[in-house]
Amino acid sequence: MEIRVLRYFLVVAREGSITGASKVLHISQPALSKQLKDLENELGTRLYVRTNYRIRLTEAGRLLRRRSEDILSLTDKTLDEFRTWNDLTGGDIRLGCAESCHIRFLTDALKAFRNDHPGLRIHITSGDTMLTTERLERGLLDFGIIVEPPDLSKYNYVKLPAADTWGLVMLSTDPLAKKEKVRFEDLCGIPLFASPQSIRADFPRWCGEGLDRLHFAGTVNLFYNGSVCVKSGLGCLLTFEYLADVSPESGLCFRPLDPPLRSQLYLIWKKYQVFSPIAELFLRSLSLDK
Repeated sequence: MEIRVLRYFLVVAREGSITGASKVLHISQPALSKQLKDLENELGTRLYVRTNYRIRLTEAGRLLRRRSEDILSLTDKTLDEFRTWNDLTGGDIRLGCAESCHIRFLTDALKAFRNDHPGLRIHITSGDTMLTTERLERGLLDFGIIVEPPDLSKYNYVKLPAADTWGLVMLSTDPLAKKEKVRFEDLCGIPLFASPQSIRADFPRWCGEGLDRLHFAGTVNLFYNGSVCVKSGLGCLLTFEYLADVSPESGLCFRPLDPPLRSQLYLIWKKYQVFSPIAELFLRSLSLDK
C-alpha cells in the first residue's frame, strides 16, 4: 500500500463521494477511481459500494479508514521529527491530556522551554486515560497526562505538583447549593453525570460499595458538555473544581465532596521510548523527582 493512496482513500471516505474527493485532491475522477480499484485488488476485498452518487464504506472499508488514520498520523509525526532533527530551535511535541486546571504546570514549562526553542509547535489531544495510553502505545503521542497512577511496567512518569478536587456542579437553585460541601447521602436518589473513568476508578475510592446506590443518568468524557447537561436540567455533574463555569451569570455552582476526593496528575511516557531531539530536550528540562 502506498501512503499517497491511503491519503486518497481517507479523503474519499470523508467526502462521501469520489466526485467530491477528486475536486479536493485536484485529480481527475477516473484516475482516482482507478487508484481505489487498485487498492481493493491489492487488499482482496471491497472497500465501498456506490449508492445514489454517494459511497458507503463496507466493514473492511471502515477498518481501513481507522487504520489509515493511525498510519498517516504516525507517518506525519515521523516526517515532522526528521525534518527538524537537526534544528533544535523548534520541532513538534505531541501530548495527550486529561481535563484539569493543573495542566497549567505543564503549559508553564512549555512556555519557558519555548523561550529557548522559538520554533516549538505543541499539539494537544484531550482525552481520558484509556484514549491517552492507547495513542501512546501506537506511537502517536510523545507524552500523556493522566489522572490515575500509571502502569509502572509500561511507563515512566513525573508527578505534577498538584491534585484535582472533586465536587458537584449543579444549578444555583438546587437545594444542595445551600450546602458548603456535599456528602454521599446528598447524592443518593439524584440523577448524576460523570466520566466513565471516574465511575470506574475514582468514586469507588470515595464511597466503596455505596457506588451501587448512586444513580448515574449518563456519562460524559468532556466536562464542558457535562455542564451543558446540568444547565438543561438533566442532572448534576461530578467533576473537578475549576473546569465548569460557575460564575454568577452561568446559573451553576460547585460544591466539593465531603470527605474530600482528590486525583493526582502524572506526566507519563513509554519506557524505552526513543524521542525526537526536541522532545528529549523538553523531558530533560523537567524535574524528574517522583
